[in-house]
Amino acid sequence: MANTPQNTMDAYWMPFTANRQFKKTPRIMKAAKGMYYTSDDDRQILDGTAGLWCCNAGHSRSEITQAVSHQIEQLDYAPSFQMSHPLPFELANRLVALAPEGINKVFYTNSGSESVDTALKIAVAYHRIRGEASRTRFVGREKGYHGVGFGGISVGGLVNNRKMFGPLLPGADHLPHTLNIDLNAFSRGLPEHGVELAQALESIVGLHDASTIAAVIVEPLQGSAGVILPAKGYLQALRDICDKYGILLIFDEVITGFGRIGNCFAAEEFGVTPDIITTAKGLTNGAVPMGAVFVSDKIHDTFMAGPEEMIEFFHGYTYSGHPVACAAALASLDIYKKDNLFEKAHSLGQYFEDGAHRLAELEHVQDVRNYGLVAAIDLKSRDGAPGARAFEVFTECYKRGVLIRVTGDIIALSPPLIIEHSHIDELFGTLAEVIQATA
Repeated sequence: MANTPQNTMDAYWMPFTANRQFKKTPRIMKAAKGMYYTSDDDRQILDGTAGLWCCNAGHSRSEITQAVSHQIEQLDYAPSFQMSHPLPFELANRLVALAPEGINKVFYTNSGSESVDTALKIAVAYHRIRGEASRTRFVGREKGYHGVGFGGISVGGLVNNRKMFGPLLPGADHLPHTLNIDLNAFSRGLPEHGVELAQALESIVGLHDASTIAAVIVEPLQGSAGVILPAKGYLQALRDICDKYGILLIFDEVITGFGRIGNCFAAEEFGVTPDIITTAKGLTNGAVPMGAVFVSDKIHDTFMAGPEEMIEFFHGYTYSGHPVACAAALASLDIYKKDNLFEKAHSLGQYFEDGAHRLAELEHVQDVRNYGLVAAIDLKSRDGAPGARAFEVFTECYKRGVLIRVTGDIIALSPPLIIEHSHIDELFGTLAEVIQATA
């Protein structure tokens, strides 16, 4: 860290970070524009991760800056309980126009974690209103990531996110994950093998009985665990089983929403419509914290059956539909439309895929998988030091001016959707050199 005194860092307890290691050799960004960060030692760092899967339209877009600045001068905050302001209504209309058919209602949150917990509460309350209060169980998936609330880590399937926090929500069960390197290594796009894994839901139903299960929640494409793709037909099979037993299906699209793999949502890309969709990240291009839960008409209308003066859903946040966040989201949607960014995963997908798979022949690479503008390079772990090889690649790439993300020994890539051929060449060219040089 060139320009920030190290003794000023102690007070900040950083999230998902080896704090002591980081503070010995910090990596600090002081500015960003377009596809690049500027480090505190004035180097340009190509963003291969869209921040944390969120800056889909690139960094520091003037349209968002102007919208946020204007809004905070005009109306900085308005209460969200029994009061409102125009923007959340305008934004909701814009959002549902992008959603799959039949999903026409939006509930605002401030993050992906809050979106997930909101969706879980909606699911349980929905069944209770319908007279099926016994439906309180959730089914998540191994290696799933659904944020860090107690609900999200209960249905999530990443052991390090769960093991320190007690018994979590009772009754959560988990489907097997869909990563099978033995059968699907180096797949381009959706893998051929693994649709049968959806049938594990039948076994879970047989164990607990459908009358106890409120919802199944899955990421259409698992991101945080290292880009784990669903097999062809897998998501539709889950949809069919849920329909068979009256179980709600929730897609966590916090990562895949807003153009990451094509179309606005993975639900459209894969042709499978869930009952609830959770979003955040790309909703505001990462500029202001905000999330949104998309809900089917069937679910929403069930809540609206009581007296008009009754609060239908005792849930919400101080900052639900925050004016500044709404302004950022509306400006982001304008950019996505103007720049045709939801189409970029299709128009650039093949070039990005070819770049990723050129790494397949390198030493230590045991798998490459991709879809849209997402890719994973799975490295063989060193004996007795899992994660060390990928972390070394991460730090060396940063030194050479490229930002990647690693989870264990998996390199995950999800660049801004404004990426061009030259950026793709720079990203994978640097990765090839670094992986080749890493023992």
